[in-house]
Amino acid sequence: MSEEAASGTTDAPPARGAAVIFIFVTILLDTLALGVVIPILPKLIESFVDNDTASAARIFGLFGQIDPRLPFWVAAGLSFANGLYGLLILPESLPVARRAPFRWRSANPVGALHLLRSNRVLAGLSLANFFAQLAHVVLPSVFVLYATYRYGWDAGTVGATLALVGLCAMIVQGAAIGPIVKHFGERNTLFLGLAFGAAGFFIFGAAPTGHLFWIGIPVMALWGIAGAATQALTTQLVAADQQGQLQGATTSVQSVSQLIGPFLFTLTFAYFIGGNAPLKMPGAPFYLAAVLLLLALLIAWRAMAQKA
Repeated sequence: MSEEAASGTTDAPPARGAAVIFIFVTILLDTLALGVVIPILPKLIESFVDNDTASAARIFGLFGQIDPRLPFWVAAGLSFANGLYGLLILPESLPVARRAPFRWRSANPVGALHLLRSNRVLAGLSLANFFAQLAHVVLPSVFVLYATYRYGWDAGTVGATLALVGLCAMIVQGAAIGPIVKHFGERNTLFLGLAFGAAGFFIFGAAPTGHLFWIGIPVMALWGIAGAATQALTTQLVAADQQGQLQGATTSVQSVSQLIGPFLFTLTFAYFIGGNAPLKMPGAPFYLAAVLLLLALLIAWRAMAQKA
C-alpha cells in the first residue's frame, strides 16, 4: 500500500492544485507581512519611547511616512487576504462522511492536546515538533537585533533578506518536497529536514559577515521538508474524523512554543552580548536553535524507531 493510500488521502486533483496554490499564497503573504513589520519594530519602540514620532515616521519607509501605524495595517490586511483566500478559494478536502461532530469538550487547546497522548509515536513526533517550532521562534525574536548589531544592516537590507527567506521557502515547498519524499520516504525526509535546519542556524550564528549569513538561507529553507513529512506521518496515526482535531492540537503546540521562544532567545542574545558574558557570542541564540533542532531530530528518530 502506498503512503498516500495509508494516510487516507483521497483529494481530487483540483483540490490538490488549489491546495498547492494556497501554500504559495500563504508563504508569500506571510513573508510580505513580516517584511513590512519586523524591520521597523526596534526603531519603532526606540522612537516612541523617546517621543520622537518624526524620526519614527522617517525610518518606516514609504508606509511609515504616511502614518506610523500604517505598516501594521498593511500587515493585517495581508493576513486577512490570506485567510479570505483560504475561505473562498480553497476547497474542503475532507469528505462529509469523515467529519467529526462538533463537541465543546474538544473545542479548546487543552482538549485537543489530549489527542497527542493517545499514541506513543504521535506523542514523540509532537514533542519533536514542539522543539522544532520553538527553534523557529529565534527568527522573529532576534533576527533584526542580531543583524543590526553584528552586520549593521538597515531596514531595507533586513526586508530584502526576509524576501530571500520567503523565496527560498516557496521553492522548497513547491518544487523540492515531492521529489525528496518520493526518493527518501517521509521518515528520512523528516530527519534530513531537521538536519538542514540545524546546519542553517549554525551558519547564521557563525557567519562573521552578512554575505556568509545569506549562504545559510537556502540551507535553512530545506528545513521546510521536515514540516511536510511530520504532517504526513502524524495524519497516518489518527482516524479520518480526527484530522481536524490533530491540526488544532498541532497549532496549540506551536502557540506554546511562541509563548516561550521570545523570552528564551532574547534573553540569550542579551546575555551573550553583555558585559557579564564569559564569551562575546552574538550568534548564541542561533546556536541554541540549532541544538533544539538536533534534540527534535533525536526525539523523532526514537519515535519512529518505536513505530518500526
